[in-house]
Amino acid sequence: MRFEIDVELNGVLHEYVIAFELEEGLKEVRVREEMLAVGGSPIYARAQSQVEFAQNRGAPTNGVTVEGFSIDWHLVALPILQEESRKDPLFIFKQWLASMLILGPIPSLISGDSNQETLQPDVPVTNFAAWFSGLLAHAPSAYSKIDAYLKQVMPDLVDIKNPVVGKDSRSLVVQFAAGRGSPLTQESLSVPFEDLSDGEKCFMICALVLAANAAYGPVLCFWDEPDNHLAMSEVGHFVLALRKAFQDGGQFIATSHNPEAIRRFSEENTLLLHRKSHLEPTTVRKLSDVQFSGDLVGALIRGDIEP
Repeated sequence: MRFEIDVELNGVLHEYVIAFELEEGLKEVRVREEMLAVGGSPIYARAQSQVEFAQNRGAPTNGVTVEGFSIDWHLVALPILQEESRKDPLFIFKQWLASMLILGPIPSLISGDSNQETLQPDVPVTNFAAWFSGLLAHAPSAYSKIDAYLKQVMPDLVDIKNPVVGKDSRSLVVQFAAGRGSPLTQESLSVPFEDLSDGEKCFMICALVLAANAAYGPVLCFWDEPDNHLAMSEVGHFVLALRKAFQDGGQFIATSHNPEAIRRFSEENTLLLHRKSHLEPTTVRKLSDVQFSGDLVGALIRGDIEP
């Protein structure tokens, strides 16, 4: 099994490769190959248990020479290697990996309670409140980005409060108001975050994604079926907002079966994934390489696209 990541950071191409193997008789996979190159020049390369640094990377640290050292075959070298400064390519690439957003929200499990701060949401985004707290602690100005997007999709939104409710705990409350008069005379409604609908929680997650990419990006955001829990009329605007936010930096990747979401991507940046069974590998093809006539969504519905 081999994985390759190519990403442009600060205008420089970073290339990371790692390959795993499982030999007959072994119970665990082990690393066969690993490499990080920046701008075409290797930072380190690893074959089986031997890791070697590029000679120009710098002086030895912690007793480890730049020529190389041995490592357990079952361990990945990247998280173990120590960076020399914040400008070290190792630090830059590891920070980018750490900021990656992999999302498959389960709104019914998301509450507004938190007792810590984080910049790394979990896959079901059950730590949304901690992510909200961490993002605003990292960049208070991010709230304006959150507020601007949410008021487009929920015009009656007034603000989001995150008051202290215990020694180390906070709880999100969303305030809405009717009319355009003074906040003192408007009829208002305060809703605990957990009482929002599933779709409203997805809007909240989207707002944090947009703010995170602006505050500590560029990030890579992979969102599994972002159209879930949304009304048909909301899907198009939702997906386009995410696409536009990542045009100036970062990357947004989505999977979808929804016609409205599919229509918001061009053939050049759409991939068709298919597998015949759980025992066979998934095939991946560019949509521009697939032969079909007429509308893409119509062809998918009719089964005209050969897997």
